[in-house]
Amino acid sequence: MLDRPLTPGQVCDVARRKYPLRLSEAARARLTKANRRLRMLVNGKAAAYGLNTGVGGLSDTRITPEKQSVLSRKILFSHATGVGWPLSGQQTRAIMVCAVNQYCLGYSGLRAEIVDRLVALLNHDCLPIVPRDGSVGYLTHMAHIALALTGYGELQCGEIRKPAGEVLQELGFAPLVLEAKEGLCLVNGLSCVTGISCLVIEDARTCLDWANRIATACFDVLGGQQAAFDSRSAALRMMPGHRDISRYMNQNLAGSTHIARTAGRRTQDALSLRAIPHIHGSIHDALRNIMETVTQELESLSDNPAIMEDESGIQAFSQAHAVGASMARVMDEAAIALASLGAISERRLDRMVNPLTSPFAPFLSSDSGTGSGFMIAQYTASSLTGANRRLGAPACLDGGITSGLQEDILVHATPAALKAADVVRNTRTILGIELLALCQAMDLAGLVEDVSPSTNALYNAVRKQVPFYEEDHPLSDDMMHMSDWMEARPPV
Repeated sequence: MLDRPLTPGQVCDVARRKYPLRLSEAARARLTKANRRLRMLVNGKAAAYGLNTGVGGLSDTRITPEKQSVLSRKILFSHATGVGWPLSGQQTRAIMVCAVNQYCLGYSGLRAEIVDRLVALLNHDCLPIVPRDGSVGYLTHMAHIALALTGYGELQCGEIRKPAGEVLQELGFAPLVLEAKEGLCLVNGLSCVTGISCLVIEDARTCLDWANRIATACFDVLGGQQAAFDSRSAALRMMPGHRDISRYMNQNLAGSTHIARTAGRRTQDALSLRAIPHIHGSIHDALRNIMETVTQELESLSDNPAIMEDESGIQAFSQAHAVGASMARVMDEAAIALASLGAISERRLDRMVNPLTSPFAPFLSSDSGTGSGFMIAQYTASSLTGANRRLGAPACLDGGITSGLQEDILVHATPAALKAADVVRNTRTILGIELLALCQAMDLAGLVEDVSPSTNALYNAVRKQVPFYEEDHPLSDDMMHMSDWMEARPPV
């Protein structure tokens, strides 16, 4: 409806679950008023960035009224410089949703009929082809999306690619002829990073939920020392995430005869086991803070200039709201947090498969000697952990200079979100390998009836998807199936 700014969850509902989007009367009124203010500025004599001047390093070059439409059109073509594989359909939809959300705040000035086109494409799931790479922060992704509104290029409609002009005609729209500032409106702002970040935060929270479930089950299977999570000791830590994860683990370990049997055998476990509340809890708290920033961004204007009206009249405020420093930082933080989650998962996996630390058959092989079991699966987890470590380097510090020194500091917000998405995917795969390994260990050691009811329920759910590994098919098949299974649902 867009009576008010969307939440990250609502963006995901439209982007992933294809909920329909509709402009409320209030949103349409804001768009109309903003366009009226824009028209008055365009017809005035004062210079206004992007309205009657060039953009970027050409911001002091005046544009005559008859060339303002040409400027808008050329902005789209000159800014459509993306390269590489296209974004996923979900990512493209999320960006488009956030663009609509941005315009409906009522400070950009483009016509409501342009927003109607974006909404129609979303509701009919006809998506522009948007190259993933080539952005230092924003601009390129929305330029490729906006070109489709003018009838240029192709749209992905289900399994079929169709000419954009043909699709627009089917939806009842003529190819868009842009007016003053509209080209800039369509490429400017933080819709790209915000849309992708909404997906990242939803995936990250689901990934953490799975990690908590898997880590607790792994602790159970390895016979960890539960005293490490004693509520009296946990209360000494003020971080809410630490307390929540400690409580969660105690609840889900309840009823494990295996844990009771192994109590007191060791003074303390390795850090990858006894530090689960500390590491998982820190990620829990980080994701809460990241969610707050993403929510604030959806409520904020990132267009430049902002068209406003008060008692002093109508003004165009040329600022730097499209510099997504906060979004870049929290997406870098998301990548680091999820990389940490993958790193501790890989260490727990190693403790189950490594003959030097594991109480189970070497490498969890069903036939030690001729079979390698999960030996090379741990290699895969180690490889993905290393990839996450590389992706954890902060994009927000990359810097760079563009537009003839006019844009002499860059924060790389969209690249930060894209690499965070890659880290989430890698971490989910690592967790899937750990989950397969702990179920294999339960079978090999005959622990299915000795673990907690919670661990037993998780085991049974996995075994409905993937059988005991007899080493008669590539383990990769099981690993990828498990990752896909976990992506599609919350923990069982």
